[in-house]
Amino acid sequence: MVLVLAGAGAAYFATTMALRRRPLSEGGINYLALAMVAALTVLLLLVLWRNVHNGARNLASQLDAMRSSGEIGLVMTEGVEEFNEITRPLNQFLTALRTQMEDLRCESRELQIQSRIAAAEKHHTEAIIFSISDAVIVTNRFDELMLANEAAEQLLGFGLDGALRKNIDRVVPDGTLVRLIREARSHGKSFTRKVVEHCIDYKGSPRTFSITLSCVTTADEVSGVVAVLHDVTREKEIAKMKTDFVSNVSHELKTPLASIKAYIEMLQDGEAADEQTRGEFYGIIATETDRLHRLIENILNISRIESGVVKVVKEPISLTGVVKQVCDVAIVQAKAKHIELTQRLAPVYYQVEADTDMVSQAVMNLVSNAIKYTPEGGEVKVIVSVDERRRVAVCEVADTGAGIPAEDLPHIFDKFYRVKANRRMAKGTGLGLTLVKHIVETVHDGELSVTSEAGKGSTFTMELPVIG
Repeated sequence: MVLVLAGAGAAYFATTMALRRRPLSEGGINYLALAMVAALTVLLLLVLWRNVHNGARNLASQLDAMRSSGEIGLVMTEGVEEFNEITRPLNQFLTALRTQMEDLRCESRELQIQSRIAAAEKHHTEAIIFSISDAVIVTNRFDELMLANEAAEQLLGFGLDGALRKNIDRVVPDGTLVRLIREARSHGKSFTRKVVEHCIDYKGSPRTFSITLSCVTTADEVSGVVAVLHDVTREKEIAKMKTDFVSNVSHELKTPLASIKAYIEMLQDGEAADEQTRGEFYGIIATETDRLHRLIENILNISRIESGVVKVVKEPISLTGVVKQVCDVAIVQAKAKHIELTQRLAPVYYQVEADTDMVSQAVMNLVSNAIKYTPEGGEVKVIVSVDERRRVAVCEVADTGAGIPAEDLPHIFDKFYRVKANRRMAKGTGLGLTLVKHIVETVHDGELSVTSEAGKGSTFTMELPVIG
């Protein structure tokens, strides 16, 4: 019996030590418990079988003698007590084993919960990074790529699956970006966040990026670097456009203001001695004032349309009727230069949904430009037709004027852009065609185009959707 108990104790000790060194899963713990209980049960049965086999005959004769003398009850009581003494260590061992199993099962459940929470947090973080439109790159303390989103893959031309755990100089082709990441990591805890601008060639087009570099630090060292690349190309273009716009506006405003100021000073100094001279000065001042007014109105109208605050009153109108009214006004300007203004207009019943004043202003700008840039004796044609297949009303303004060189055509609708070769032919601000394009395309969902050949004239085509 002593050997059996010693073996059980040794098994308990070995099992306990093994469990402490390597925690098992909940299923493994259950199997181990069943195995231990089964082994101890077999040992107990062997002990009982040996005692029964060796003392069966002695026990029978002793029982007969005790029965005859009346001592059987006392012997049974002593046997039960002896059996309890034998099984008490076994019960204690089983109780301790059950307690140990419960503790291990609880620890296993806590570890599983913590593992699931960590996996969920990792998945959530990756989902956030992958949803960001900016390119994101994450490296570890050895400058190895640990994570990158789709935007970074497209920008830098690599696949994440084949690039994980590789050094960034083998993955990222841009040497400057690699250097910035390594510098951020090498500065250690003294470096927290840095923002730099860097130009990267993206699909053959140079783009400017604002790169934010942040170190991931632990208690003792830098464990990685996060680089976020934000495309600021468009923002820089807009900033340049604003600067150019302010510069151009200032220049255009100065010209008429300078003329007005100069003639007013001459009037004040008495240089206009006679009534005829004073009349000429007044006429120049009035002309420059009108020019200044048109410039300011055009700037305001373009600004209102671009910002979406312009008041538009759309209603069914006849494009033919609007064009005829414009031509009736422009005929005076055409006759003054001996230019033939011809019209070929579609039937009035074709209608478009549009703002009458805006469409009239757009057509007037096109016709007025055609007359200004056509030399004396030339011709300006205004044609209104309807394309039944595409359901659009078409207004064409063609002239036999100076035309537009091929290199200027892509910029003809830009703000303040004027063809250098034609600047001496007429004064202008370079905002008229920009306003026309906004009126036709932004406000009325139409289309404005131009075809031209230097020295042979130009044709501007305006298309608006037909209703009904």
